[in-house]
Amino acid sequence: MNLPNKLTLIRVIMIPFIMFFYMASFIPYGKIVAIVLFIIAAYTDHLDGKIARKNHLVTDFGKFLDPIADKLLIVAILIMCTADGTIPSPWGVISLSIVVAREFIVSAFRLIAVTKNIVLAADIWGKIKTTSQCICMPILMLIGTFDGTINTVIKIIAFVLLAISVIFTVFSGMNYIIKNKQVIKDK
Repeated sequence: MNLPNKLTLIRVIMIPFIMFFYMASFIPYGKIVAIVLFIIAAYTDHLDGKIARKNHLVTDFGKFLDPIADKLLIVAILIMCTADGTIPSPWGVISLSIVVAREFIVSAFRLIAVTKNIVLAADIWGKIKTTSQCICMPILMLIGTFDGTINTVIKIIAFVLLAISVIFTVFSGMNYIIKNKQVIKDK
């Protein structure tokens, strides 16, 4: 297995550790550890692609696993932040549902495209969506770590970033569907 694929696999393996430290209230600074692990995991997404393209190490396995690893990482954080009330009801469920629906739809398009020997490349809007999510998630995870005014400021920033990332999620999903509608046409 080449280095980019190992980095992608490490990202997937890190998810349960991020979840554990986030939820382990009995561990001092557990949320901070989870945030640091999340940032490292998110950085591996940037790093694996850069190394793969630069060194011509792009593989079918990497093309398959990398987007799944990205989705798992973001959805895991949204599930935790919704389940523990960090994102208040109903907004957590709505945000999570939008993100999951977009990912299922895009994955379905990719599966259909594969059966027709069509390659659907990621575009700039998908990258913007992922970047906005990767900026938002650690700030969401930071909510409740501080008291008073600092926590209020963090909440405001986190919820604005969440709204922005959900908007980019919807926009990138719609763009993906419109741009690739030929995939679902029967011939």
